[in-house]
Amino acid sequence: MNLLFSNDRLGEYPPSLYAATRDPLPAFPQQRGEERADVVVVGAGYTGLSAALHLAEAGRDVVVLEAHRVGFGASGRNGGQLGSGQRLEVDDLESMAGVETAHRLWDMAEEAKRLTRDLAARAGVSVADGIAHAFRKPVEFDHARAMVDRLSRDYGYDRIEVLDRDAFRALVPSDAYAAGELDHGAGHLHPLNLVIGMARLADAAGARIRELSHVHHIRHARKPGEKSVVQTGKGRVICDHVILAANGYLGNLDTHVAARVMPINNFIVATEPLGARAAEVLTRPIGVHDTKFVVNYWRLDPETRLIFGGGENVSYRFPADIAAKVRKPLLEIYPNLADVALTHAWGGTLAITMNRMPCFARPAPNCLSASGYSGHGLALATLAGKLMAQAVQGQSEGFDTMAALPSPSFPGGAALRWPLLVAGMSWYSLRDRLGF
Repeated sequence: MNLLFSNDRLGEYPPSLYAATRDPLPAFPQQRGEERADVVVVGAGYTGLSAALHLAEAGRDVVVLEAHRVGFGASGRNGGQLGSGQRLEVDDLESMAGVETAHRLWDMAEEAKRLTRDLAARAGVSVADGIAHAFRKPVEFDHARAMVDRLSRDYGYDRIEVLDRDAFRALVPSDAYAAGELDHGAGHLHPLNLVIGMARLADAAGARIRELSHVHHIRHARKPGEKSVVQTGKGRVICDHVILAANGYLGNLDTHVAARVMPINNFIVATEPLGARAAEVLTRPIGVHDTKFVVNYWRLDPETRLIFGGGENVSYRFPADIAAKVRKPLLEIYPNLADVALTHAWGGTLAITMNRMPCFARPAPNCLSASGYSGHGLALATLAGKLMAQAVQGQSEGFDTMAALPSPSFPGGAALRWPLLVAGMSWYSLRDRLGF
């Protein structure tokens, strides 16, 4: 099944609140005939457009190939949360890679936030500060307090405020949580407008963006002097370097990466503007996510609409009634919103890895790939694009730090990863429902 075309109309954004409120962006031309470039980037999301922007600003000739529209995939559909750190906590990073590398990874994640905020400012996209983490059980809160102390003491990060049950409930008026924390250094934004802004910046810098240009095949250069050939439906691009930035939509373009990166679906709804009732959801304009395995996450937009994501799916196809699927976890947290209308409901495909750390790889001598951000990709994907742009120019320290991390394949590789994930998700979903 090709996820590029399984759940969406060709060249159309999904029926999301983001698509309904996005900044205008004229369509880019389709790739036709034969073109030449220094670098071809496959995918026009955060990763691909960041790579294209940084390469174009460095004087490289870049072509970006996107099967649909700029920001069509997870970059334009996600919860809009700009989180701190890597997907794993620093104690897990230290166990995986050692203390020195864990510090480097934390610093890179902070660099990712700064880069994303800088690009948002250049693109005219506002960023609201504050992301809360909601804990369902006291033991989670105990662990979080220890981690907050460690981040402050060992990593120099003192932006996280711990909140006991009463303090957290004053911020997030719900009986569903035992306590929480608030990261003042994190933030949230309109994710599709960010990627549209990045496209404008890349275009202005000289990158050639091609929409409706599905990549069918890549013939990699295998020896010095050879060129790579990237084949689309209407033509091809001959180049020196290829950057794979398709994430959950990579398909079969590279089997090595596909065995390590699993596409999964997630779903979001938006309510009608809540007006004065917004204080029943959040008393400050922050974003929130909780500790369920199938995580719930939410925030209010500037018009007081609640944007809420949650609900698992054990099929590559989106459910027929996305709103009903997401309404269930929403009402478990906010039963008082049962009478509120849902005006938008949409799904999207992200990608996870076995260890929840991004998969950075060199699939061929002249090819770089970064994907599998595991729900923590808004900032890290943007940084990944910059790191690949630097690696193309011979400055590969940052890319190599990420590529050196373990990147295990899913059991059974690309062929069997999906049925095994279905089994695993069903088990963790049961644990969520039972409160474990």
